[in-house]
Amino acid sequence: MNFQLTEEQELIRRNAREFADKNVAPLAAEIDEQSRHPHELFAKLAAGGWLGIPLPEQYGGAGADLLTHAVVVEEISRACSATGFTLSFHAGIIGMSLYLFGTEAQKERYLVPLAQGRHMGAFSLTEPGAGTDVMAVATTAVRDGGDYVLNGTKTFVSNGPFADTYIFFCWTDRTAGKKGMSAFIVPKGTQGLQPGEPFHKMGLRGSQTSEVVLRECRVPEENMLGAPGQGLPIAMQGFEHGRVGIAAQATGILQAALDESLRYARERVQFGVPIARHQAIAWMIADMDADLAAARLLTHQAAWLKDRQLPFGKAASIAKLFATEAAMKHTVKAVQIQGGYGYIKGAKVERLMRDAKIAEIYEGTSEAQRLVISGSLLR
Repeated sequence: MNFQLTEEQELIRRNAREFADKNVAPLAAEIDEQSRHPHELFAKLAAGGWLGIPLPEQYGGAGADLLTHAVVVEEISRACSATGFTLSFHAGIIGMSLYLFGTEAQKERYLVPLAQGRHMGAFSLTEPGAGTDVMAVATTAVRDGGDYVLNGTKTFVSNGPFADTYIFFCWTDRTAGKKGMSAFIVPKGTQGLQPGEPFHKMGLRGSQTSEVVLRECRVPEENMLGAPGQGLPIAMQGFEHGRVGIAAQATGILQAALDESLRYARERVQFGVPIARHQAIAWMIADMDADLAAARLLTHQAAWLKDRQLPFGKAASIAKLFATEAAMKHTVKAVQIQGGYGYIKGAKVERLMRDAKIAEIYEGTSEAQRLVISGSLLR
């Protein structure tokens, strides 16, 4: 693996940072406080071509690789982790699922507007009784002539309140075990599709999350994504791509925590010198930088493997596990470095700390990643 970005990737990284500093960072505190999805910001992201980075140009994307996508997600997340997350799963999970498993007609109708940023998507797997235990999903899709009728309740659906295109995972044949779940595309406005109100979350408040209810929701058979019974592989491949994005998001959070810690440690004077001169603070910053370097390398490695069509699921889990736990650990340290000032609502580091926690939970908890990693070693 070449540990340097290509000239083109480095140019994209610089452009992403410039865009984030100019357009994303100024809104970050506001959208956190108001717990709102910044539609006006995503219009700018769409206009700049940032929402379809890893998707083919023929379907409205930028035609770049997953590594480039990870670099962009990190830079956007450094400015606002909620925006970085939404960008990450929009292209990395929803977009890639439609690209890998969709028919040409589905790609034209659903993928193109998503890649261009004209539509936003939602990925609906988790339920009140089914989190890590995917087989506990209760939502069903029953065949009725040329249609399927969907019934069930999904929860923790990112973009749930306002998405234009939903992907739902439902049982089509409970007797078939892992081969009995199928995926369906459901457009906004479909009768029986009932998005809920946004949850009031601790962190990542600029990403709206809700429950979504399906009540006698009828969709034509051509809205099935992939083949009958292919739902679980679609979800798992989506998560593999998504975990690279979450690792990149966490790396961006960690970079922001380091930036804030360096700034404060140089400015804050105690005992007659900047606190950066005190070993206790200097060592916290050293540990932060070491883990940042490791998180970035692990993330880039996972993306690099995928871009070369090599197995990358285990590497994605390792990257997500390490980067997200490092982000949580060091955002706590960043608050500690700033003391009482870091604990005050509105301090950037307290927002980073709140945002970091969910990265250890969504798209597979840290415990789930350890199951993936250990399972690959012990099977």
